[in-house]
Amino acid sequence: MSRSLSSGTLIRSRRSAVAALISAVAIVLIALLAFLPLVGVLAGATASTAGLIPFPVLAVSVTTILGSVLVLALLVGSATRRRTATAWTLAASAIVVALVVTVFPLVAVVVGSIDRAGDLGTVIGALAQRFGG
Repeated sequence: MSRSLSSGTLIRSRRSAVAALISAVAIVLIALLAFLPLVGVLAGATASTAGLIPFPVLAVSVTTILGSVLVLALLVGSATRRRTATAWTLAASAIVVALVVTVFPLVAVVVGSIDRAGDLGTVIGALAQRFGG
């Protein structure tokens, strides 16, 4: 039994469509409840510390765009599978990709802060040497 949407995309199974829909709802919730607030807090911390905490805007933007494209492809793949197990595997993979994209800004800021802290030791040593004699 095949069903087709008006847009021409072939939905092969209702169970596959349900898997894609449940995954899509979970991904929207991840984006609204985790990704956007996290990016807002990290960007705000960067702004309030005058750049002392680095926020890699380009890396986060590219990761978000590529992750969104991959999530969309996985959801479309999930909705168009005939086998339910394959559809659920693709749907779960889409959720995992969304979680990785959500965690990436935090990891990028932590790595940048560690690099900045390493540079801070060098600056403090140079200042101590300069003013210490």
